[in-house]
Amino acid sequence: MKRILLIILGILIILAAVLLIRTFTYPFKKNEQGSQADVKWVKDNAAVQRLSDGIKIPTVSAGDLGNFDYAPFDQFKEYLKNSYPLIYQNTENYEINKYGLVFRLKGSNAALEPIVFLSHMDVVAPGDADVKNKEEGIFRPDDKALPAVKKVAEDWDFAPFSGAVADGRIYGRGSIDMKGMLFSLMESMTNMIKSGSIPQRDIYLAFGFDEEVGGRKGAMQIAQFFKKKGLKFDAVYDEGGLILEKGSIKGIDSDVAVIGCAEKGFLSAKIKVKGLGGHSSMPPMQSAIGKAAVIMQRLEEDQMKPKITPLIKEFFDNIGGTMPFVNRLAISNQWLLKSVLLSQLAKNNSTNALIRSTTALTMMKGSDGTNVLSPEVEFVVNFRLLSGDSVKDIREHIKKATKGFDVEVEEIDNTREASAVSPTNVKAYQLIQQGIKQIYPNAVTTPYLTMAGTDAYKYQIVSKNIYRFMPIKITDAEKQSIHSTNEYISIENYMKMILYFEYIMRNYDK
Repeated sequence: MKRILLIILGILIILAAVLLIRTFTYPFKKNEQGSQADVKWVKDNAAVQRLSDGIKIPTVSAGDLGNFDYAPFDQFKEYLKNSYPLIYQNTENYEINKYGLVFRLKGSNAALEPIVFLSHMDVVAPGDADVKNKEEGIFRPDDKALPAVKKVAEDWDFAPFSGAVADGRIYGRGSIDMKGMLFSLMESMTNMIKSGSIPQRDIYLAFGFDEEVGGRKGAMQIAQFFKKKGLKFDAVYDEGGLILEKGSIKGIDSDVAVIGCAEKGFLSAKIKVKGLGGHSSMPPMQSAIGKAAVIMQRLEEDQMKPKITPLIKEFFDNIGGTMPFVNRLAISNQWLLKSVLLSQLAKNNSTNALIRSTTALTMMKGSDGTNVLSPEVEFVVNFRLLSGDSVKDIREHIKKATKGFDVEVEEIDNTREASAVSPTNVKAYQLIQQGIKQIYPNAVTTPYLTMAGTDAYKYQIVSKNIYRFMPIKITDAEKQSIHSTNEYISIENYMKMILYFEYIMRNYDK
């Protein structure tokens, strides 16, 4: 017995030694951080005012995939033309499907593949009410909407389309998502033209107008236009990742710039569950809503399996070296601790979304009466697909969850596979890293998986190098304001964003 115990102890000592050696020798990326302070920036009052006035134009996309009021978009197009005459005078520019805008700054070497920067001019509504306001930010609702409008107004420090400039910030719907990026691109290209700088390769700007409702009439048609012209882009840059302020990621004691090299797929299914209807005084043993509850419970309890994809492995390899010892131990010894690592990641909503195709029950409809049994109950489940899981896999997953019940399954919205994963060992990605060092020299940069859908997805037909990153340092509260209330961008973020895009444009081929 003593000998057996000694053997077990020896095995444990060897195992512990192996774990420790692997932890301390694991090739975590060494992030070369600068010792200098963040770059000095200068407020450009004219640039701030141009963004402020652009926010005042309520280019809200709502309704059924682009069937909305286009009058503000006409106004916005005219505003850009008047605000940036140098771009309109010095680029080849045209409209796609009337409201999509494309600008081409010609380079000196036609043999080089161009690069393109994306943005979109549409924004989501400011709140629960159907709100319209004048340039001065005064609400003009109908009488029925007044109570809801009052609530929306209370949740904003300034009216949603006021474009107010106060406390070092520019307020309004779209300030971050994503007129801030659109205007910073226009400012950066204007600065290029003013300086007489001629890039080696063509630089394109491409602005959609219906991203918030799927991008079918805007970005999709722009990308298809580029393909028909035979264009291939060396890089496509869009929104997606951000610079997360120190403390945003638990255990990492620095700012982290997350660069979206891929985005999740999408499938929303409306599941109609059939049962016996009638009066609630004589209910069956299991109603339609009870059957729906069983299916929903199956979907939530038996979710898609978690896994560490190559992209997420690279993410951990990049940031793992700055994390606490326990985290590094698990990351560097996945041969033994992978299940433990996955279990820990699954406990947090944000990290859980990195390792699995997520399941979200979002809508449900039954009877309209307290004493009425509906013969049919419907609910909607939304899946966000991780790379490696296919739409076919999700359909099989739904089929398994609904087994034994009389159901109809209808896919709604835009079903699509997960995007391709863009490489990190190419110039297109490395320029992002270099650009970040110009504005936040101490930030840790890493590839990342973008959770939400972007216009970038449509550009897979014209490029293999697609990156989703907006160069602004953001707090959790600011991140929460996107698509919510009290959205604003700091003037510092806006000025640094202009510097960043100008750096990419000037230095891509240096």
